[in-house]
Amino acid sequence: MQSGGVADAAVKLFGDPLRAEIVRLLAREQMCTCHLVDDTGARQSTISYHLRVLREAGFVAAEPRGRYTYYRLRPEALSMLTSGIADLTVQAHQAQAVRRPCP
Repeated sequence: MQSGGVADAAVKLFGDPLRAEIVRLLAREQMCTCHLVDDTGARQSTISYHLRVLREAGFVAAEPRGRYTYYRLRPEALSMLTSGIADLTVQAHQAQAVRRPCP
């Protein structure tokens, strides 16, 4: 994952406080929209919007179960993000010794 991709992915995951809360909730268990509405107090349409953002970014998978759809975090996507952040951390440490001269 390139550094721009890492930043974009991190924003998709944690760029909104409600979306970050949804991620924290889904880290504990699979949930349907009604659970997320109850636990967050947000409107169903708002929860659906954030779930769509997370699905499109590849962080959440959906699984239909009867009348309901359950959502879960995709650990492999989180692993790719953490690996990308680790690479950025290494680069940041190395950059401490590098300064571009001004013209």
